Amino acid sequence: MLTIYGVYRSRATRTLWLAGELGLDFKHVPVIQARRLSDPTSAEAPVNTLTPSYLSINPMGTIPCIDDDGMVLYESMAINLYLARKHGTSLAPSDLVEDAQMMQWSFFAATELETNALKISSTVAEGLANSDAGQAVMDVAARMLRRPFKVLEQHLSGNDYLVGNRFSVADINVAEVVRYAQAHAGLFDANPSVKAWLDRCQSRPAFKAMWDARSTEAA
Repeated sequence: MLTIYGVYRSRATRTLWLAGELGLDFKHVPVIQARRLSDPTSAEAPVNTLTPSYLSINPMGTIPCIDDDGMVLYESMAINLYLARKHGTSLAPSDLVEDAQMMQWSFFAATELETNALKISSTVAEGLANSDAGQAVMDVAARMLRRPFKVLEQHLSGNDYLVGNRFSVADINVAEVVRYAQAHAGLFDANPSVKAWLDRCQSRPAFKAMWDARSTEAA
């Protein structure tokens, strides 16, 4: 049995979306980030990233994490690449070249996009987007994202999806990072192919089901 650890309001969305695309049966354990709790070490606290029982599974105390019949992984990109390969379908690489391309785009999202995209998302989540300070943070982050977004734009101007011109795990991994920057409209106005691609990804039933579940989860 596959177990997925992590609340929806976390990077676990990547794995929960993929599980929906693959039609997997799994157990969901909603481990919450310790930083969101006033006293994560109290006896009454929900299972969180500092709970000893969770740390015994994932010593890094991060989410998501999976336990797939005893095989534990706790890096979201690795989790998704593993699950896609294990369960096949068109979401997985069809050969070594596609495997390398899917890894490249996944690592590209983690290294070139995520830090600055998260600055935009965090500024909005903290209610600072309309302040001068918040807008300054978002504009700097967007400026840092111009080059990687342009790389995506150039690729997607001639391709509907990232690898093999079909929706795959690479699109999930990258789309869930690009989503963090969605509040900066100017970034997407300047990259219409990226915007159209993200709209295609987010129109999929499995994304909508994941997002509905995330929306009903406590903020």
